[in-house]
Amino acid sequence: MTIKLSKSEQRIRRHHRIRAKVIGTSERPRLAIFKSNSYIYAQLIDDTKGATLSAVSDMGLHGDKKAKTKTERARLAGAALAKSAKEKGVKEVVFDRGGFIYTGRVRAFADGAREGGLVF
Repeated sequence: MTIKLSKSEQRIRRHHRIRAKVIGTSERPRLAIFKSNSYIYAQLIDDTKGATLSAVSDMGLHGDKKAKTKTERARLAGAALAKSAKEKGVKEVVFDRGGFIYTGRVRAFADGAREGGLVF
């Protein structure tokens, strides 16, 4: 008998499969993304030290006149994270999409980070 999993349980299983393969180091930290219904959050994580190097969310961009849609805010948040990473001397990252499908806001965030100068 098969058990029907909820969407969130399916995402968590995908995330565990991704995390088994993706590891961040101090040279190439892990760019981890979490997407809620309203906002998107991202962190640069050094898994060898267990430390977060930088974090950003689009929560502060909610009232920004330039970014009206969630996708536009995600792109701006990606560019903000890239700027923060450059200040810390990080140029290359490994991308951890957190079990989310690489489309919409996740893709916009990644494109914004690439436009900001991050390589992954």
